[in-house]
Amino acid sequence: MISILLMGLMAFPGVALSQGGNNHPGVVPLDEDGRLLDRIVAVAEEDVIMHSELFERIQTIQRQLAARDGRAPPSNALVRPVLDRLVLERLQLQEARRIGIRIDDISLNNAIENIARENGMTLGQFRDRLVADGIDFRAFREQIRDEMAIAQLHRRQVDSRIQVSEQEIDDLIASESGAIDRDVEYRLLHLLVSLPEGATPEQIRETRQRAERIREEAAEGADFTQLALRESQGQQALEGGDLGWRNANQVPTLFSRHVVLMREGDVSEVIRSPSGFHIVKLADRRAGSRSLIQQTRVRHILITPSEVVSDREAHDRIRSLRNRIEDGADFAELARAHSDDRGSALRGGDLGWTDPGDMVPQFEQVMSRTEPGSVSEPFRTRFGWHILQVEDRRSHDSSRELMRSQAREIIRDRKRDDELEIWLRRLRDESYVEMRLDDVAAVDRGLNQQAR
Repeated sequence: MISILLMGLMAFPGVALSQGGNNHPGVVPLDEDGRLLDRIVAVAEEDVIMHSELFERIQTIQRQLAARDGRAPPSNALVRPVLDRLVLERLQLQEARRIGIRIDDISLNNAIENIARENGMTLGQFRDRLVADGIDFRAFREQIRDEMAIAQLHRRQVDSRIQVSEQEIDDLIASESGAIDRDVEYRLLHLLVSLPEGATPEQIRETRQRAERIREEAAEGADFTQLALRESQGQQALEGGDLGWRNANQVPTLFSRHVVLMREGDVSEVIRSPSGFHIVKLADRRAGSRSLIQQTRVRHILITPSEVVSDREAHDRIRSLRNRIEDGADFAELARAHSDDRGSALRGGDLGWTDPGDMVPQFEQVMSRTEPGSVSEPFRTRFGWHILQVEDRRSHDSSRELMRSQAREIIRDRKRDDELEIWLRRLRDESYVEMRLDDVAAVDRGLNQQAR
């Protein structure tokens, strides 16, 4: 079975069947041979989820868990969490459509090609492998489109709420756990027992007691993956709570001071947050690595085509300027007089010390193959025609500057998990949802019949 967890994809829903027949809540309709008919198992605002979709999603998750762990939980353990995920997906997709998020075919095709490439295949080989694994390629495409729409929704609705102060950055850089464990990576398993918004003291007390009981099970050696599948309301519940490998600075702030003191196999105490009560298990740890950055000191001259300067004329002008430099003219003086990049022109074309990734790819490629003291041949980017001169190169430990920019992103990532949980819970609470899965055992029997 091909691994498609690269994009967090855990399912490929099929086409919903017709909604005819007896769909009364609590009734599991059977045909004359005793086989389960399709029926509505949940209503999510203006959308419905059919039993056939639930069945297909459960099958897919079982296959993926079996491929990863060598075994899969029984279908009756997955019915409720899978249906909850389907409902939440539908609500998010409706919200994405409401605010005008659309994923065009070009973006979709690029994403699928990236998935194929990361699996070491061409697009054709990837499609053939999906078909061989029993996955409908068109349904797969639409699932990718949905995943991309939901990711874009999160960026708009969640990321925009996250604020990071300079004091928070300073605190992170100075924190002992971030300093002593900067070169260590952790593999974490996570379980969340969530609280409803505006929970009463009694609800908080009962939820904490439930979390403490689960924590005791985990500490006594119960399978944490199975506990997460059964009990967790976290976003990674269907992955057995697996958060994957994270370096010390990527561990959510809520857990970081616990994790740094834990040994492999340890289970944390119950940890409280606005979302509920968390339990973390340290599955493994490994050493990380650091590297120096190669910086380049560069200057350039830019001639930009316009309504009055054709692309050919721009090329000829930059070629003429390069010839003058070769004949002994001063690069800086020509940049001040002729460059259309007025910001750098005032400094004689100087762009200062640049880090990898600072420049557009075409500029970066020419800069990397130009020797210090040399002037490049004319080359084209989306800004126009350039020549550049590499003045110097150095290996630079820019960890302080990088640390601040990375710290900002780390803090945003940490806050994003909590903000996303809160936003998803609010979306769920404010939406009309009707679950029609009153007899899980009967539905499970139907799933087993269909599987046969």
